[in-house]
Amino acid sequence: MDRLKSIDDFLILQNRLVANRDPRIPTLVIPAGTCGQASGANDLIRITKREILRRKWTDQIHLRITGCHGFCEMEPSVLVEPRRVFYPKIGPKDMVRIIEAVARDEVLEELFFVDQETNRRIEKQDEIPFFKKQIRTLLSFNEKVDPIRIYNYIENGGYLAMALAMAKVLLNNNPQYVVEEVKASGLRGRGGAGFHTGLKWELLERQTNGNGKFIICNADEGDPGAYMDRSLLEGNPHSIIEGMIIGAYGTGATDGIVYVRNEYPLAIKHLTIALRQARELGFLGEKILGTDFSFDIKLVKGAGAFVCGEETALIKSIEGKMGEPRQRPPYPVQKGLNGKPTIINNVETWANIPVIMRAGAKNFAKIGTEKNSGTKIFSLVGKIKNTGLVEVPMGMTLGEVVYGIGGGPAGNTEIKAVQTGGPSGGCIPASRFDLTIDYESLKGLGSIMGSGGMIVMDEHTCMVDVARYFMNFLKDESCGKCFTCRKGTQRMYEILDDIATGKGTLGSLDLLEELATTVKDTTLCGLGQTAPNPVLSTLRYFRNEYLEHIEHKRCPAGVCKELITYSINKNCTGCQVCLRACSAEAITGKKKELHAIDPDKCIKCGTCRSVCKFDAVNVR
Repeated sequence: MDRLKSIDDFLILQNRLVANRDPRIPTLVIPAGTCGQASGANDLIRITKREILRRKWTDQIHLRITGCHGFCEMEPSVLVEPRRVFYPKIGPKDMVRIIEAVARDEVLEELFFVDQETNRRIEKQDEIPFFKKQIRTLLSFNEKVDPIRIYNYIENGGYLAMALAMAKVLLNNNPQYVVEEVKASGLRGRGGAGFHTGLKWELLERQTNGNGKFIICNADEGDPGAYMDRSLLEGNPHSIIEGMIIGAYGTGATDGIVYVRNEYPLAIKHLTIALRQARELGFLGEKILGTDFSFDIKLVKGAGAFVCGEETALIKSIEGKMGEPRQRPPYPVQKGLNGKPTIINNVETWANIPVIMRAGAKNFAKIGTEKNSGTKIFSLVGKIKNTGLVEVPMGMTLGEVVYGIGGGPAGNTEIKAVQTGGPSGGCIPASRFDLTIDYESLKGLGSIMGSGGMIVMDEHTCMVDVARYFMNFLKDESCGKCFTCRKGTQRMYEILDDIATGKGTLGSLDLLEELATTVKDTTLCGLGQTAPNPVLSTLRYFRNEYLEHIEHKRCPAGVCKELITYSINKNCTGCQVCLRACSAEAITGKKKELHAIDPDKCIKCGTCRSVCKFDAVNVR
């Protein structure tokens, strides 16, 4: 790669790349993020390369390997451009047929997505309800770019926002232009409490420390079930790099760091390649695009501690110290990494910066609400039909996400609640699904936005068990610096375990609530202060389930093993599927006859219930 020496050099390169692209040539787009690869995307890629080369169709059909497109439930999938034909859950034999059909300019209707509500086959991706009801500002780029090819990113408008920002600052002699645009956009941090990004940048820009300033990308995504940041890093790492360059240019930062957990090997691989390409082309390093601006980004791998998602703990981890929070003030923007002024934003926040600079702050702010502008990416998982990543405008209701995009419950059981904000979030009942998704509304219901995890639960979910699960996670992940967090989360877990095993009393609820309130009010960092949310929210909305466990020694959802028994009812057809699936050999019965479960052998694993197609297994 030849290093670009000016903004004009960059614009010439971009125009040449766009001019050389022929949008009429059909392109097979195969998402190969972590979810796609786990489902078999690599097999589809190998077959496609083999068939195109064997048939000498390299000028007739193109292949683009991308990151995750969001509809993880339908992986491995294939998108055919420019017709936007979507083929879900494709196998190796189907892949060969698709290639042949594309060569003939035909489609395979029998492989289209089937809408379960209407039983209608849908050809185009954009007409599928899962995609149609989203506003895919960031995720749409995952379809357009190969994450390890920088020229692919540039021809789709990549690094143009950076060049425009530099040009406007130079032409108008307005060093504050970048910070003013981010402030005007109303963008709030997408990784936690939603602090206004522009205000944070303004504080860093005002720091006059002559020894340099740091900006950090927090990619330490520790919430169970959340993978938004991972997918952006895997699918479009250059958008994060470009956002950080713009941030450094606007605030005067000299050094950047991406702190990513070591459990994300594909994200690390793609980011490493992207950083090398950006340096070689002249977007990082000394005198970027011929200006006096110099900036570089370093990749730091974290060990995956949940507490390192907190700003001051993350900074200590980068410094090679134990990752634990410190008292504030001084705030990181005053004294951060190595004692220098520092700001931290998460992956999704940085990825939004090029969008703001390309579209303009006013256009960005038109999406969402007055106090919550733009879109937000959520990982929609749990007891729901359409699992995956969804990008929706701020202000959309929970019901529209769960039912309109997610498709409602995966089975015949009604949805009971949704948990937002990760382990430190709260459980919101279905009766409150008219709630709009924004920072203030979620906080008012005892939950948080967090990084964007959204776990859907149905009537087979025990809310006591949910609170116990998250408290078990939080007690293990507590850094231990605060006594109330270290011992409070442990004691809350013990009380919840007593209730789930039939040992709880009515006094346990009072003690549990008192402990939760104490931890919330007295701990040092934001993670400790939000740790009681799973307990407080389930007590607030599902107290009746706690009372059932305590007063009647019964788990209404049929989850807590010590409080349930399994039996087989008259719906049994004697198919013997449950008998073969039972690892404890607790089920007996002849073929086509009513079966029975031996309670002394039954380990209450729930396998029989999950494999039975006739609703013949009772749980009481």
